[in-house]
Amino acid sequence: GGGRRWRRDGACRRWRGGGGGAGRAGERGRAGTLSRCGSVPHGVAESLTVCAPLTVSPHALCLHSPERAAAERAPRIYTRTGDSGFSSTFTGERRPKGDRIFEALGATDELSSAIGLAGEFSSEKGHTFVDQLHKVQCMLQDVGSNIATPLSSAREAHRKRTSFSEKPVLELEQWIDSYSEQLPPLRAFILPSGGRSSAALHFSRAVCRRAERCVVPLVQAGEADPNVAKYLNRLSDYLFVLARYAAMKEGKEEKIYIKPDP
Repeated sequence: GGGRRWRRDGACRRWRGGGGGAGRAGERGRAGTLSRCGSVPHGVAESLTVCAPLTVSPHALCLHSPERAAAERAPRIYTRTGDSGFSSTFTGERRPKGDRIFEALGATDELSSAIGLAGEFSSEKGHTFVDQLHKVQCMLQDVGSNIATPLSSAREAHRKRTSFSEKPVLELEQWIDSYSEQLPPLRAFILPSGGRSSAALHFSRAVCRRAERCVVPLVQAGEADPNVAKYLNRLSDYLFVLARYAAMKEGKEEKIYIKPDP
């Protein structure tokens, strides 16, 4: 009624609204959305085509539906603020994406991803250290927060919120000592090997070394907390020991370096 009608165009359904109606306020002119309450369309633009399968925006959902409320609460993944090649630090500075701060943040993010993969492999084998790996990933979030807060432009509130203490470093040392005591003596150079869990942990160790190399210049320039670099240094040792431990627990052979014949 009221001049509204549905028309089928191939695989699409076109609805034209001719006149006012409940629910139109605030929605007029939003082309590409469809708002429905039950089977009754309302609150849409004057002319609108919806192709199956029906995909709608938050504005396209019924004003009273839980789906609309959830859609409006969800954060948008893309912001377009980095399209020009710049990004923001936690202190609000706009720096080029090639800045060493973002290099360090990227390496830290990659490290967390590598550890996540190693954790999944280790979980499949029932290793009890998986909870430690999850805790390490959480600590790397704090590492990233400190890196993203260059001390040269940080206010006291920034520093207090993103400070990084020595406590996580000491915890890693305790874990390293605990696993080292259970391992056979190291008598040769070990190649990344020893099963999927061990190899993935070795890969994480290598990524950790790179993250540390990215962070050290920031610490030396007074832009990041020294404990961040210490943590990454200890973390690579922890991942190395853990890789050996995983191979031992799984009964996998660790391949060693053999000098080729001349």
